[in-house]
Amino acid sequence: MFNDLSGYLQVDKPKKKAIDDLLAPLLSEYSVLRSPRMEDILREKALGDTCDYCYDEEAPSLKALTKYCPQCHREYPEEENFCFDCLVKLKHISDIIDVCDIETHPKFTFAGLNDFQAFEEIFTPENIELVKNSRLRVKDYDGIIKDIKRTAFLEFDRLVKSNELVLDYLDISDKVLLFSKSFVEVGYKSFGQELGTFTFDKIEIDDRQMSSLQITTLIHELSHFLLKEILSIVLCKILDCSKNSSIDAIATFILIYSPLNRLIDEYSAHSVEGRFTVYGYQDYSSFIEIQNSLEGEMDRDEIEIAKSIGNTFSLSIKEILESYIDNDLRKEIKDLFMMQTRESPNYRMLAMENCNKLKGRGFMQAIWLILSEGFEVASLNIEKLEEYKKNF
Repeated sequence: MFNDLSGYLQVDKPKKKAIDDLLAPLLSEYSVLRSPRMEDILREKALGDTCDYCYDEEAPSLKALTKYCPQCHREYPEEENFCFDCLVKLKHISDIIDVCDIETHPKFTFAGLNDFQAFEEIFTPENIELVKNSRLRVKDYDGIIKDIKRTAFLEFDRLVKSNELVLDYLDISDKVLLFSKSFVEVGYKSFGQELGTFTFDKIEIDDRQMSSLQITTLIHELSHFLLKEILSIVLCKILDCSKNSSIDAIATFILIYSPLNRLIDEYSAHSVEGRFTVYGYQDYSSFIEIQNSLEGEMDRDEIEIAKSIGNTFSLSIKEILESYIDNDLRKEIKDLFMMQTRESPNYRMLAMENCNKLKGRGFMQAIWLILSEGFEVASLNIEKLEEYKKNF
């Protein structure tokens, strides 16, 4: 049935042009462009971008600004105690809380007429039939994306104000980390080979890796969360029910049980991560690992349609993330990456890029196929769902 969606495919022209423009000259002149001298030039340029802030020995000495106003954020020297414009006591810049230490447990809600708690209430014959016959409108889907953005920004604003943070004082990784914590709980791990994981509304990233890699890993795992969240809220919309741990458990199951859905989820996360990574450093290794584990369970056309659906989901997720990670912050992330990486780029990974996206009606049909089949299979796996529910 998913192969029938091919008629709705259209080329993602901006993405295809960016890749074609890059690959055409670079693949033919790879050895010249990435010569040792070119590597030095790129690094010197990346480092040179920060030279405007270097210390000038001939510049007149200035008093160190060690305090700030928690309201207007103006900086003051140590001997000052009050901001007489805002009439508040000054605070020390060094006392600003570390973003890593901020604990968050954000929850995205959806209020419906029904308040299903037990799975037996959810998987009634009427509800199974309702999901089977549902038709999500593009307008409804766009509203869901907008509501996710609004909820995250309200939480982000609350985190900044309640912790008296000053965004200008945060480094690049802390800016992305704080934004991520507006969506989902984020923790750290210092063991295992995985750079990061997302399980049951919690992200863990390995803090042994470079900060630039922590950023891209965080974006990858946040994308997994957002796809799960989108499907949860769509399901609530169809069933006209409030969002809770039972609905989250069902959405999680749907994304895991099917090889096709696992590929969609993984490709979407890789595609979003690649948006914030320097060209030539994209990594589809976990997608390839899942694909190889299927051992011929899916043919080439099925894999390509999974990539197209994942790519279309990624456009929605990028829209959510780019509302905060704008051009300026994205450039900071890329400059940081170039300063920290010692590896040469691998443009062959760009061959994994899918430049097809589903048009509105076709995308809605893809979501319907994912949920209608997955919802019925989930109804036959209550025991597994109960295990998942305990973790939310």
